[in-house]
Amino acid sequence: MKETVQVVAAIIENKHHEILCALRSQHMSLPNMWELPGGKVKDKENLFTALERELYEEMSCRIQAQEVFYENVHEYNTFIIQLIAIKANLIQGVPQKSEHAQLIWLQRENLISLRWAPADVPVVKALMDELK
Repeated sequence: MKETVQVVAAIIENKHHEILCALRSQHMSLPNMWELPGGKVKDKENLFTALERELYEEMSCRIQAQEVFYENVHEYNTFIIQLIAIKANLIQGVPQKSEHAQLIWLQRENLISLRWAPADVPVVKALMDELK
């Protein structure tokens, strides 16, 4: 039986209405695919706390998690991911890449132009549907 991993992802929008996107590095699983930044939820950890911790650890910035936007389950070859996308505000610092190969801010209508990790695709579609 495959392990299910609970992962939180941040939807951070700047004042220009661009969303923060992160390119997975060669050293990560699913290299060269884009994702919303975030990470694994620790045992008994609150989803919002987990997201705020992950962004601080990985990108040296402080965010404030606001609300769950979208949740989906995706089955990969070796594990299952439960992805919880949470809208968040950047409250201190500028996101810095440490684990990721690249960070970009992208207009919502252009999100589809990136090659997203499969678990993130439904979230991106939901974000684009918000424009309609």
